[in-house]
Amino acid sequence: MSSVRGEFSSRFGFIMAAAGSAVGLGNIWGFPTQTASNGGAAFVLVYLVLAFCLAYPALMAELVIGRHGQANAVSSLQKLSKNAFNKRFAFAVGFGGIICAGLILSFYAIVAGWMFTATLEPITKLANMPNATVWLSNQSLARDLIFTSIFVILTISIISKGVENGIEKWSKRLMPALLGILFLLIAYVLIQDGASEGLKAYLVPDFSSILDPELLVSALGQAFFSLSLGTSVMIIYGSYISRQENLVSLGAYVTLIDVFIAFVAGLLIIPAMYVAQAQGVEIFSANGQLLSEDTLVFQVLPALFDSMGDVGLFVGFAFFALMSIAALTSSISMLEAPVSYAVERFALSRLQATWVIGGLISLVSFTIIFNFSDLFGFVVSLTTQFGQPLIGMLCCVFVGWIWQRNNLLTEIKNGYPEADNSFFWKVWPWYIKFVCPVAIALVFIHSQ
Repeated sequence: MSSVRGEFSSRFGFIMAAAGSAVGLGNIWGFPTQTASNGGAAFVLVYLVLAFCLAYPALMAELVIGRHGQANAVSSLQKLSKNAFNKRFAFAVGFGGIICAGLILSFYAIVAGWMFTATLEPITKLANMPNATVWLSNQSLARDLIFTSIFVILTISIISKGVENGIEKWSKRLMPALLGILFLLIAYVLIQDGASEGLKAYLVPDFSSILDPELLVSALGQAFFSLSLGTSVMIIYGSYISRQENLVSLGAYVTLIDVFIAFVAGLLIIPAMYVAQAQGVEIFSANGQLLSEDTLVFQVLPALFDSMGDVGLFVGFAFFALMSIAALTSSISMLEAPVSYAVERFALSRLQATWVIGGLISLVSFTIIFNFSDLFGFVVSLTTQFGQPLIGMLCCVFVGWIWQRNNLLTEIKNGYPEADNSFFWKVWPWYIKFVCPVAIALVFIHSQ
């Protein structure tokens, strides 16, 4: 691989970067909210099944495409194409993933801006700055525009440094910090009154709701969203992996870490909701519907932290600092997808491409902010529930139907010489050829 493109310097660096992409607001903001909105433990069970049975095979397809292509998503897919129709199809899939990544980052930056304001709010309370506290706690155009911009600039500053000095360096620092804060908060919440009821809702499923169409689509979208599939991100990260690495085990590690963090995040958020409810905070409406889905953590958890007294200021700061870290580890991967394409397609410098694309995404974010009630929920649903699973499915089609089986095995055997005798190779090729596309299509048909 050309050294101009950059490469992860270590196995640990890739796992932390890929896990950082996967472990973000999708796990700590989206997953618990989806769980609370879609039957609790039943959603968790369906999510786990879909994550391992559909998301992991799709993740492997994207990583293999990327490492074989050694280029941006569009070029990597086109290298698998043998005729003009397949090349046009490759462009549509690859560029569709890039657009999807940009749209996700546009709403992601807004939510991350909320995380920043919630992190700063306890500090202004401790500093006895009531006007600043009120401004930070109340949603406004000025506040959202300022903090969305700050988040995008932070993301740009990391991506502009490249693979090893930017993505890998900061992922190795931020991911362990994220895990440490998460476990400390879980330990605190689980000893509070009401936590046991939350654990029951989270761990004991109602099997009658498992085949609910809305639950299935939400769980499928969440599995693909949390693993950054269907956005060209994992194709790009795959292109930065050394050919001496075992892709099969790397993909398994990333999937296990992602699912583990999502599950652990639920152990924090769901019990915390019931702890807040036990302390008088309204969580559900009279008919059992979850209140304030998109902004749940910003309305319920601050009320919980306030009820803790002075210690709640420190707990609140730690929690939202965690959320901010999670947002940043994911945003750097989503910006990398369009940046890598611009650098290689238009011969821009990484610095130029990063600032231009970051600026364009900021404009989309500002448009959503100015039309929040109409656009925010629409963009979230369009990208995470529909765009990502469909593009991920098309990547599986590419690997299963367009790429020749012998060439695919040759790529897998780089770093895994005994792959042809493994259980993975006996199952995975036909699985992504038949099972993944059909299963994803059936979920969408069932939801109609």
